Amino acid sequence: MTGMPALSTATRNIHDDAVIAPSPTPAAPDDEVALARNQRSLEHSMRDGMWFSVMAGAGETYLSAYALHLKATAEQIAWLASIPPLIGSGMQLVSAWLSDRGTSRKKLIIAGACAQGAIWFPLVLLPLLWSGYAVPILIACVVLYHACSNLIQPQWSSLMRDLVPEQRRGRYFGHRTRVVSLVTFIALVCAGGLLAIFNRRGEVLVGFVVVFAISALARFVSVYYLGRMHDPVHDSRPGQAPIVVGMWRSLKALRGTQFLRFSAFFASMQCAVAIASPFFTVYMLRDLQYNYLQFMAATAITVVTQFLTLNTWGRISDAFGNRLVLAVTGWMIPIVTALWLLSDNFWYLMAVQGFGGLAWAGFSLSAGNFLYDLRPGPRFARDMAVHNVLASIGVFAGAMLGGYLATHLPAGGVTMASLSLHWEFALLAVFGISAMARLLVACIFLPRLREVRQVRSLSISALVFRVTRFHALSGLMFEIVGARDKVR
Repeated sequence: MTGMPALSTATRNIHDDAVIAPSPTPAAPDDEVALARNQRSLEHSMRDGMWFSVMAGAGETYLSAYALHLKATAEQIAWLASIPPLIGSGMQLVSAWLSDRGTSRKKLIIAGACAQGAIWFPLVLLPLLWSGYAVPILIACVVLYHACSNLIQPQWSSLMRDLVPEQRRGRYFGHRTRVVSLVTFIALVCAGGLLAIFNRRGEVLVGFVVVFAISALARFVSVYYLGRMHDPVHDSRPGQAPIVVGMWRSLKALRGTQFLRFSAFFASMQCAVAIASPFFTVYMLRDLQYNYLQFMAATAITVVTQFLTLNTWGRISDAFGNRLVLAVTGWMIPIVTALWLLSDNFWYLMAVQGFGGLAWAGFSLSAGNFLYDLRPGPRFARDMAVHNVLASIGVFAGAMLGGYLATHLPAGGVTMASLSLHWEFALLAVFGISAMARLLVACIFLPRLREVRQVRSLSISALVFRVTRFHALSGLMFEIVGARDKVR
């Protein structure tokens, strides 16, 4: 493991947004210009995130619903969830290789974003032209969509690592993710409303065309703001190794490091999650016969909870470390899926979705920040590519297992020796298996995680109190009124 970084002189006060620090040495004029330029870039990144979230909320949220409209089976839904990320993740290696050869991070990001926006048009239209092959064509288009996303991801992560100071990461990314979550919520509500209106008119296909066209337009607007961001000079250590050789060398270099151990944990958890995650849409729309408004509401409540709690998670991770948040939320994630087994009441499942939003907000934020802490340095883009390829392999394996179980488990239950298990829908058994797999991953990996920063200690019970003591309405007002000051 790399050496422990020195404790920052700025100590975060978790009770408010103040930062207590010694009087800084006056910055040189060039430093002030660089700081101002970076700050403007972070503001542009915020706007990029807002428009990107319109695409994600209005478009990506309803891809599985579109596949179901095209008569996709549960197994094909598993392919849709697993094959595009797996094949697309290879573009992360291409991205890291191009970066090592001196290609500008910003150029790679913009090229990938433009292509991603353009793919929405064939994605929605080609399945209609060749209806006999609609689902395979949709999956192929989503593969290209994910390839563009994966071309962007390691470069964007590397760029943001250089733009955001270490002591502000929890606060900045927490705020950015909250804004993204809010806009995602608005986008998916509006898209769900549009689909419901067109569905009542018997023109749901037209609704999907409109929603996906809006998604494409939003991505092109985000490209404009990406183009206004500054790409700081960084040591890329150019290399000429082939892509696969480069990945193998990266794995060898990472062997024995906490970064690789954490990547193994993250990939394993993604595998366990993917056993069930592609099928919640199928369960709600096909088995429970939810309409688009109910599906939208069940999806939106997760985003709302994330929005209300991300600020708290971000401040806790800054002050007390990302490992603590990962430990708590890592144990919550198995519970989320298990709760789906207890009832199919709509309002109960809304509460479960809210609890899931709380857990995933903390887990996603702290996992991303933990990677920044674990792997500083010029090879961050390549290391992130390795991390994300491993995660994609995990998603593929989990979704394939889930797809097999969803199509082969009997609908009523099974009897093994003297043990009888009964369920109304086969997908409930898939959810139970996913919950057990998540619990197993948590038991194996969470006790072995170690914090790499010097942070204040906090008990798990105190952390739970800090996260759950807020009032939702006051939290919402706090986010809106104080949003601009929180990241400065």
